[in-house]
Amino acid sequence: MIGRRPLLGALGGLGAMGLARAQATPTDETLSDAPLRFPRDHGAHPETRIEWWYVTGVLRVDGRAGETTRPDFGFQLTFFRVRHALQRPLSSAFAPDQVMLGHAAISDLGRQRLLHDQQVLRHGFANARADTDDTRVRLGAWQLRRSDGPGGRSRYVLSMPSEHAGFALALTLDAPQAPLLQGRAGWSRKGPGAQQASRYVSEPQLAGSGRLALRDGGTRTVRASAWLDHEWSNQYLGRGADAAPDRAVGWDWLGLNLDDGSSLTLFQMRAHDGAVIWTGGSWRAAHGGAPVDFEQQLRFEPLAFWKSPVSRATYPVRWRIHTPRGVLLVEAAYAAQEIDTRLSTGFPYWEGVARVSDEAGRGLGWGYLEMTGYAGRVPL
Repeated sequence: MIGRRPLLGALGGLGAMGLARAQATPTDETLSDAPLRFPRDHGAHPETRIEWWYVTGVLRVDGRAGETTRPDFGFQLTFFRVRHALQRPLSSAFAPDQVMLGHAAISDLGRQRLLHDQQVLRHGFANARADTDDTRVRLGAWQLRRSDGPGGRSRYVLSMPSEHAGFALALTLDAPQAPLLQGRAGWSRKGPGAQQASRYVSEPQLAGSGRLALRDGGTRTVRASAWLDHEWSNQYLGRGADAAPDRAVGWDWLGLNLDDGSSLTLFQMRAHDGAVIWTGGSWRAAHGGAPVDFEQQLRFEPLAFWKSPVSRATYPVRWRIHTPRGVLLVEAAYAAQEIDTRLSTGFPYWEGVARVSDEAGRGLGWGYLEMTGYAGRVPL
């Protein structure tokens, strides 16, 4: 949607305001631990340094049998809101203090290819804003909106067209349950520090339908199984030096919609030497109810690797993960799902469709695997 030269120009006009610049001037605010209130907390929290709305899922072309069959496509749509803690008075009414960034991607499982795009714009104009009273996020032509659907549960409408990458996806997604509050009532620790945490809300097992158009492949009606995360934080990875034992350089994260209707969140935070700083996640039953928290109860064991020809980073693409719910095997649907977003957030990362099975190899579900920090420290 936005080519290299226009994007670099936009970055220059924003004072090189990406995530790396935000990291250079951290804020000192304490993250609020107030009880979450909805729909207000579905909206933006501009007082915090970093926030994102992240929707991923798998798509099956309409007419194919079974919700447990191998998906045809995966998708990602992520909006970032970054607060820039300026250290001197603004010299212009147009100087930025909030920036919106976005990533959109389609994983074509049949052709094993990844189509992706990125955007960055200053927050506050009509085409780049995140409302504070509910989820209404817009960045150019990309949009995510929440409303009350059947039974008062969340209904999300998303649109992610990209002329640059040659795709357009439009979906309506319904949540079967109330929002999942990760960690302790939505306070999700990411390390040993008291403020090394995020407020973290998930909407797993989203189900819906829509249309996917590919420039070289026509338009098809699709059914979607999706996952939404909404997080905000002032100190996601810690603030020590890069070599500090509590300073994370990246993470491995999984959001898994299981075939039985339950959902799993699994993550670990990694230090510069590969040591594990923190682990966390949750399991929620198909009938809903309170999630089971997995804080400091996981062990990730990499089994197979793939080296990116672009970033030269080496990513684990098959994992054995030890959880309170048993041992799980997670494998990428295909290896080459690295997203090169150096022109927006400043770092490449791996983000793609993954299959989860039990130790005997029986399929349990599908979801998304995200791995950051393998191509350099994440500037959060």
